[in-house]
Amino acid sequence: MTTGPRVLLYSDDSTVREQVRLAVGPRLRAGSAEIAWTEVATAQQLVATAESGRFDLLVLDGEADKAGGMGLCRQLKNEVYSCPPVVVLTGRPQDAWLASWSLADAVVPRPLDALVVQRAVAETLSPAA
Repeated sequence: MTTGPRVLLYSDDSTVREQVRLAVGPRLRAGSAEIAWTEVATAQQLVATAESGRFDLLVLDGEADKAGGMGLCRQLKNEVYSCPPVVVLTGRPQDAWLASWSLADAVVPRPLDALVVQRAVAETLSPAA
């Protein structure tokens, strides 16, 4: 039995986390193994969990309160050994330049379009999946 990709999903908003999971679906493509989602709602949980090194992809909410995903992305890319690829959800398309500062591997603007979210996750995971 093959194990699916392990994805760490960060947002302080459970609705955003649900939107991402529903957009991506249980698998990247038909016949592939199920995605193993781990959800966290605080920056402390994110950093501690990401440092475990058990993930193939991080999906971070750039609009999370108190600690946004863009700043956390930059922190993780600079501090976590072999940091996995990161998809950042931005507040609007014009924030893409800021997401590039964050060292994100992919950017998805709001409003979240299920096809765009799924494509970004699949393309970012494809080398590891």
